[in-house]
Amino acid sequence: MGKVTGFMEYQRLQEASEAPQSRKKHYKEFLVHLDDAQAKTQAARCMDCGIPFCNNGCPVNNIIPDWNDLVYNGNLKLALDTLHSTNNFPEFTGRICPAPCESACTLGINDDAVGIKSIEHYIIDKGWENGWVTPQPASVKTGKKVAIVGSGPAGLATAQQLARAGHEVTVFEKNDRAGGLLRYGIPDFKLEKSHIDRRIEQMQAEGVVFRTGVLVGKDFPGNITNWSKEIISPEQLQKDFDAVVIAGGAEVPRDLPVPGRELKGVHFAMEFLPAQNKINAGDKLKDQILAAGKHVVVIGGGDTGSDCVGTSNRHGAKSVTQFELLPQPPEQENKALVWPYWPTKLRTSSSHEEGCERDWSVATKRLEGKAGKVDKLIACRVEWKDGKMQEVPDSEFELKADLVLLAMGFVSPVQQVLDAFGVDKDARGNARASTEGAGCYQTNVPKVFVAGDMRRGQSLVVWAIREGRQCAREVDLALMGASVLPR
Repeated sequence: MGKVTGFMEYQRLQEASEAPQSRKKHYKEFLVHLDDAQAKTQAARCMDCGIPFCNNGCPVNNIIPDWNDLVYNGNLKLALDTLHSTNNFPEFTGRICPAPCESACTLGINDDAVGIKSIEHYIIDKGWENGWVTPQPASVKTGKKVAIVGSGPAGLATAQQLARAGHEVTVFEKNDRAGGLLRYGIPDFKLEKSHIDRRIEQMQAEGVVFRTGVLVGKDFPGNITNWSKEIISPEQLQKDFDAVVIAGGAEVPRDLPVPGRELKGVHFAMEFLPAQNKINAGDKLKDQILAAGKHVVVIGGGDTGSDCVGTSNRHGAKSVTQFELLPQPPEQENKALVWPYWPTKLRTSSSHEEGCERDWSVATKRLEGKAGKVDKLIACRVEWKDGKMQEVPDSEFELKADLVLLAMGFVSPVQQVLDAFGVDKDARGNARASTEGAGCYQTNVPKVFVAGDMRRGQSLVVWAIREGRQCAREVDLALMGASVLPR
């Protein structure tokens, strides 16, 4: 490494951020990437550890020690090339990935882990600032045509890799802009959409065609964002293209089957969040769900719930409370027990810092309201014994609730899409396809492949990018008999 003793000399530095009360007044990003001197110092903390567990902790197997060394030595262009060799979109992961690589960092055993995510953020932002991120069109075209269904991170990664291999790639997106849940699931204050737009422009220059507002299939459920104006059948795609990749997200939300669920003011998180992103893009909506002046209760303690908290505060909510069914995790993990795996521990997001009451081991019993509109949530305390949840006697309580947002995760991909293609599914409702042996990422339907949440279920953006890259190689291999794309 560039500085062998750096990990003993320097402390971990968090990225600078705008103060919570100030950033609540807007939807722009509020984190600032490291400056040159800070990035060099943070890269110097990377140890010459012999076995870099961070590589395997990262789903795309980023070559982390290599680009840390390059940053320390000031070779940022090569650091960017090294980063791009495993990750098509580091500006996404450098902002929104929870960084499982840092949990696997060897230095993290007895000290603060290397700030891998902040260094990745620095590298890619410097790349864009210096004009180093440019289109890479294929020098030779294969004449093969591939359709990608879904323009989230899995679809984008698949499309870019296949276009660079020389194939004619068309991406179909049911909503009016490309980006999938990056576009209409993640708030702008975590990921400004200009980052997506310039990648789309790069991919278009590489030959990728985007067809937005096009729904593949039919009988689409009404509780899932769908701004399509055109419908195309799977049969038509299979006729027009040499291969089809289904790469949509796991969009079916987990519901809350309690009395009062039908009351007005009770919504899925993905009814609430996409609308705000659409407004931020300059569009107009007739019936946007607003939290302004309301007592908001968010049910679900994960990232989607956190995004609801941040958005509600920006609306001007009177109060925001977030419930989690599971017990409160410990503030510090037992590193000797869990390293190098992802630990269960208390995580406080930037949205929580902006104002939120959090509570754990809470179950919703019913929702009550007046004139058909929710105004009260009745909950109780629960305890977990032998893996089973039990209500704590005499623990029932009520909470004022004008807006209830359900953010309890996602059950599966949209079944109607998979059924329209006729692909086999596993017990969880995901498309069945292996990642090992011959025929990786191929479904039971000829010429139809699957990647990302459609195959593995609800997961991280970085996992979607990994699956998209691997699926692209398998498609290329099936079409051409050989592939130079990395797996």
